[in-house]
Amino acid sequence: MRIRPTVRLGAFIAGVALIATACGGDGADTGTNGDQGQTGAGVLQDVIDRGTLNCGVNGQVPGFSFLDDAGNWSGFDVEYCRAIAAAVLNDPDAVDFKALTAEQRFTALQSKEIDVLIRNTTWTAGRDGNEGAAFATTTFYDGQGMMVRADSEFQRLEDMQNTTICVLSGTTTELNLESQFRGRNITYTPRSFEDNDTLREAFVAGQCDGWTSDKSQLAGVRSTFPESEGGPEALRILDVTMSKEPLGPVVRDGDTAWFDAVNWIILATIQAEEFGITSSNVDSTAQSTGDAEIKRFLGEPAEAGAQPFDPGLGLPLDFAVRIVKAVGNYAEIYDRTVGPDTPLGLERGVNSLWTQGGLLYAPPYR
Repeated sequence: MRIRPTVRLGAFIAGVALIATACGGDGADTGTNGDQGQTGAGVLQDVIDRGTLNCGVNGQVPGFSFLDDAGNWSGFDVEYCRAIAAAVLNDPDAVDFKALTAEQRFTALQSKEIDVLIRNTTWTAGRDGNEGAAFATTTFYDGQGMMVRADSEFQRLEDMQNTTICVLSGTTTELNLESQFRGRNITYTPRSFEDNDTLREAFVAGQCDGWTSDKSQLAGVRSTFPESEGGPEALRILDVTMSKEPLGPVVRDGDTAWFDAVNWIILATIQAEEFGITSSNVDSTAQSTGDAEIKRFLGEPAEAGAQPFDPGLGLPLDFAVRIVKAVGNYAEIYDRTVGPDTPLGLERGVNSLWTQGGLLYAPPYR
């Protein structure tokens, strides 16, 4: 059949319109506003305009994010909220911490109640695909464990036949518990709680034979166990790892500018440790180093007369300096919050730099 020229022209115009729509319409990743298909300033600019970072945390895990009776926030996750505020706002204290339960966290992220979630949240395929969430670089590699009373008969999971296990609801921990016990043919009764405080009360009251969670979280709970109940020595964490739990910051899908900013802020703490840059020497290093890579990382010209390197992340060129001056490098953050000399007493292990046999590795800053 012969096609008339007017039909050909109409089809051509329609095709151009379709292509234009596909390139700039609802399906495009604008890199702004935190949602695909919407234009606007984006979360990075929102944070700058607001002057504060809304950071979702736990609030009930000593060593990671804990709110004490005096209203002071502390912990590993808290320090990373402060690192982001330091990089973006040049003020590590410009953070509005939002305490969230496991069941609240993704809803709070999607409803834009928070800008970033740093709440011992495990990176999984299902969460990456179904929660509208984007996981940045892992800050803490963990694994699920089991905590019992020190004077109990339980030495391994197989000893826990016909027991009651307490676990937080809305977590990967529930799923791991079920699969691990089923695989070992262990009959048990799960008891689920929305937050650590109510779970702790049940455990203290003897309603649970075991408490399962990330090993780091169990170490935090153990470190502050009431002296009236025997203190930390009254509890024992079994020598078993039930899962892989990579924990790190989470942002909403669709805002690549904000994701990149958060991701490279995390990576900067790792790279600073690798370079040997600390909160006590960062200023002198920026002024005296002759290493072009370090100069580039610290926002200094690599050589006389050159311009400082701009990676196009939307962050100040000296953002790494801001971070390290405010909270230190990765090792400093780790050591003062959860390290061997803290009540948690956690060795670095796989959370060491790649040069020391660990998993921490930052891509080249160039």
